[in-house]
Amino acid sequence: MQTETTCTCGEQIDPRRSALGYDTCLSCGERAARLIKHTVAIPFSKGAYQLITNPDLLRNTNPKRGIQ
Repeated sequence: MQTETTCTCGEQIDPRRSALGYDTCLSCGERAARLIKHTVAIPFSKGAYQLITNPDLLRNTNPKRGIQ
């Protein structure tokens, strides 16, 4: 027996989505995901890709830029 869960906006959450652990409806989840920004950078010539989530970290990886 599955219980009906409701999102904060009042819309019913699909039971399959709720079973995956999401507590928002698809519309609210999409809206929240669009607020998060990520950047992938290669800071060194032969280095691996790195996920950059902090803009200050990206600024400090450029060796030709003066530290400010």
